Amino acid sequence: MNDRPVSVSSELAVRERLAAYLTLLRPRQWTKNGFVLAGVVFSGLFTNASALAAAIAAFFVFCLISSASYVYNDMCDLEEDRLHPVKCLRPLAAGTVTLGEARALLVLLLTAALAGGFSLGPSFGGLVLLYFLWTMAYTRWLKKIVLIDLISLAAGFVLRAAAGAVAVGVGISPWLLICTTLLSLFLGLGKRRHELLLLETQAGAHRAALADYSPELLNQLLATVTAATLVSYSVYTFTAGHSLYMMLTIPFVLFGLFRYLYLIYRCDLGGSPEEALLTDKQLLIDVLLWGLSVLTVLYLNGRGIV
Repeated sequence: MNDRPVSVSSELAVRERLAAYLTLLRPRQWTKNGFVLAGVVFSGLFTNASALAAAIAAFFVFCLISSASYVYNDMCDLEEDRLHPVKCLRPLAAGTVTLGEARALLVLLLTAALAGGFSLGPSFGGLVLLYFLWTMAYTRWLKKIVLIDLISLAAGFVLRAAAGAVAVGVGISPWLLICTTLLSLFLGLGKRRHELLLLETQAGAHRAALADYSPELLNQLLATVTAATLVSYSVYTFTAGHSLYMMLTIPFVLFGLFRYLYLIYRCDLGGSPEEALLTDKQLLIDVLLWGLSVLTVLYLNGRGIV
């Protein structure tokens, strides 16, 4: 008679433990790995089954390696996260996952990601390893240096896009890399602004580089990067390919940038780009319409424009 409550309690504890592990992996942030798919989409190989399969496999490898980097980051930033009103709820900072468990999970994720990466080719595997080493350097040193932290963050997105192109065996346009860099800077600036305003006088204690930023500086940088992103994408649409119809996708990019600025300045959602994308209906619909319009133009035209 008493076995059932004990069994239910044990099952509940297991579920809570698995939920804590899953939270540590930050699956919502896997949306950032969508940059890995840029190569297969813009190369015109989206309808090629083998290329698409390679791109999807590359995407999942980056989900594993990015989760490994998040675990490593949380291990290194344990004390700083406890000072943050939101990050203090992360499993390690909250104490729901121990450091020993996190280390074991890190080894498992890293092993699986590298095995999967090198199975797709030595060049791709090398980029996966480089990405993890870069995130380690970012966590340990680069994110503590003003402005370098933003550029380093953007480099991680460029590595994703480059790795995706390598996975399917295509080149990638310098313009696409520039757009990737600028868009990631745009997202990073919004996040830094959110952290600075949220933490106020405690900002420097949480992240050393934040002490050297000001809201005015970040607002200026955001304005500059927003304009540069729009111009770069516009130039890309009518110089990188063979169809001027790609210019029809510019309004979606314009609205997306403006909508995200609205979410940053009016809704205070700049701290979590993935949350903004997944919860704001207008932004999500805009991104989906942009993707649909790009695919329509590229594949009705019959040629990719990477």
